[in-house]
Amino acid sequence: MKGIEPILENNRKWVEEKRAADPDFFNRLANGQKPQYLFIGCSDSRVPAASITGTGPGQMFVHRNIANMVVNTDYNLLSVLQYAVEVLGVEDILVVGHYGCGGVAAAAGNKQYGLIDGWLTNIRDVIRVHDAEISAIADEETRLRRLVELNVIEQVRNLAKTNIIQNARKGAKPPRLHGLVYDIKEGLLKDLKVEDDLQGKLKEIYRTSAAGH
Repeated sequence: MKGIEPILENNRKWVEEKRAADPDFFNRLANGQKPQYLFIGCSDSRVPAASITGTGPGQMFVHRNIANMVVNTDYNLLSVLQYAVEVLGVEDILVVGHYGCGGVAAAAGNKQYGLIDGWLTNIRDVIRVHDAEISAIADEETRLRRLVELNVIEQVRNLAKTNIIQNARKGAKPPRLHGLVYDIKEGLLKDLKVEDDLQGKLKEIYRTSAAGH
């Protein structure tokens, strides 16, 4: 088989297996979605959201981009976030990075890659903020692994800065924010236990309130 045929064949087998196990499976899915999770992950093909989390159809809303970034001018991400929080009512938002991330490695270097360079600038901002810690790590692999973690931490904090999350936190059941890193070699997720609530001066700077009309 070549081209798209393996995909179509795998789809047919998947449908048959699902219907054999649960004849009403697709009818229930067609009635709507109520996912518990929003997954913000890297586009890397080795990090499939459903597989590494053991979730099935209807359980997880997904957004993926290069290096799992939360950028305040990315209207694709912000639209997904707003819909997930305000319409779907997700309970947990996961920012999931992974060791061996090509986007993070590219940002740590000094080469130009073209269109993606503007996107990588957002990761270089993470390097700037944490330069002292990162520069103190002599081993390159260890340094890049730590940068992957720091990038996830900063993206969770970027979520907390959005008015979408700030407004949600004024409600009765605001979503919980989590920062995770996937170790491809081990297959395991590591919880970074990110403190996502902006404190002190940062809270004064980033806190906003909806304008009255």
